[in-house]
Amino acid sequence: MSQQAKAHVSNIRIPARKVRLVVDLIRGKKVGEAIAILRHTPRSASPVLEKLLNSAIANAEHNYQLDVNKLVVSEAFVNEGPTMKRFQPRSQGRAFSIFKRTSHITLVVSEK
Repeated sequence: MSQQAKAHVSNIRIPARKVRLVVDLIRGKKVGEAIAILRHTPRSASPVLEKLLNSAIANAEHNYQLDVNKLVVSEAFVNEGPTMKRFQPRSQGRAFSIFKRTSHITLVVSEK
């Protein structure tokens, strides 16, 4: 199996479902193409994923001496993190639940 490098970020304040929409766009792509896609995707998860992808590329280059031009996003997945529960007051003294969801994102790059 080819050498691979990982980058992981925890407790990002974006729901996993919204991050998955962007992650699905870059899975299996070359890293240069993936960065271009992330730069032109108008979603809140895009800058976070771009930063994470750059971190994975740096890990591959520095820790494993991999060639950046041959790197591919081999794995990308998003897991749900802890949910912060908040309450908002509503009419007639009721409380309305608000769930502020978080995610854990993992990117794996490997040489093709």
